Amino acid sequence: MEDEAFRKLGTEELLARVPSDYNHSFLFVVDSTAISHPEFPILVISLRGVDRRNFRAIPTTIQAIENSLSISNMDFFEFAAAVDEEESFEVS
Repeated sequence: MEDEAFRKLGTEELLARVPSDYNHSFLFVVDSTAISHPEFPILVISLRGVDRRNFRAIPTTIQAIENSLSISNMDFFEFAAAVDEEESFEVS
């Protein structure tokens, strides 16, 4: 939201701007949904794999997600599958 060049971009437009040599397998995106929702659910986007099932997570879970993904303790799909059917943003 801070950089105007990224405001109002859709997921595909944002992904098109990720450099090919980007070293991470995911992005955390603070978008208009995150800003406007009372739980501030941050969009977590997979940059690798065929099934890019993105999900949202509340800020208190972001560090644990980042840690687990960075050291390959869990795969992205495991976090995405943990989001419950009610679209809860709590990911344990």
